[in-house]
Amino acid sequence: MTSADRLFMFHPRSIAIMASVMGFSLIALFGVIWTQFDDGTRETFSWFQRLTLLAFFGAILLLLYRMATVRVTAYADRLQIRNVFKSYTLPWSDVSALRFRSGDAWLQLFDAEGNRIGVLAIQAAEGGRASKAAKELAAVARAHGAGPKPTPEN
Repeated sequence: MTSADRLFMFHPRSIAIMASVMGFSLIALFGVIWTQFDDGTRETFSWFQRLTLLAFFGAILLLLYRMATVRVTAYADRLQIRNVFKSYTLPWSDVSALRFRSGDAWLQLFDAEGNRIGVLAIQAAEGGRASKAAKELAAVARAHGAGPKPTPEN
């Protein structure tokens, strides 16, 4: 898919900025601390301890990267949601409702089975920008067949 196929995309700026600043700060802090150790202190770290430290900082940086890249993208045939720990791809026919009420931390999506999925990309911390995005996404969703499905009557 090219960006021309994309109908709508939104990602929060505040989270991306915060995660980026924290990631670069962590790298700088780790680098400064390590370079301030004298050779004798550095030599006391075994290879296993060094790998453990790198794995720990790597996991934190991966988490910050995922936070910085949360987004929601709409295409003509589907909606893609990238949250911190999980990503979702739903055809429009599986989207029954989008709700972003006052006091909600982020947009709530309800699928055809009644499951609720938090869309972390559209969050209240973004203020008016998020409200506008929620309305735009709802309009795209309605235009592509999302919404409550009629229930068969007996």
